[in-house]
Amino acid sequence: MRKAVFEGLVYDEAGRPVEVAWVGTEPHYVVEEQGMKFHVPTEQVDRQILAMFQELAVSHQDQISRAMAHLWGQDDPFTQAAIATHLRHLDQHFDELLRIGLPEDLRLWMGMMGFRVVINFRGEVLDVHFPAAGQAPDDDWGPEM
Repeated sequence: MRKAVFEGLVYDEAGRPVEVAWVGTEPHYVVEEQGMKFHVPTEQVDRQILAMFQELAVSHQDQISRAMAHLWGQDDPFTQAAIATHLRHLDQHFDELLRIGLPEDLRLWMGMMGFRVVINFRGEVLDVHFPAAGQAPDDDWGPEM
């Protein structure tokens, strides 16, 4: 059975939180558009978001690898290379993450930090708001209409 990985962090184009509903054994984000409710499989949306995380991690793999190796006290090139390789292959872990989901505490923390995803009724990710380090979340974060 799958989980809605980003439950509570997904919003529609009008800035309204998107609910999760179950259709059989499959979770769906429910997006309201012009009075109609569209059920989008959460996996379709969650994979797009996870791919964005991977792209971000790969584009900063040198900095992330150095920082993680330093945190682990293993500040050597071999550890950094192993971490960089792991970052490039994050997609191999997506199926497991879709199965177990993110812990609720982590999702709540991400929401408090200002992380938000905007999708349309087709399940296309329109915007991912990654808060900058040290910044408080905006009150006016939503897409401009």
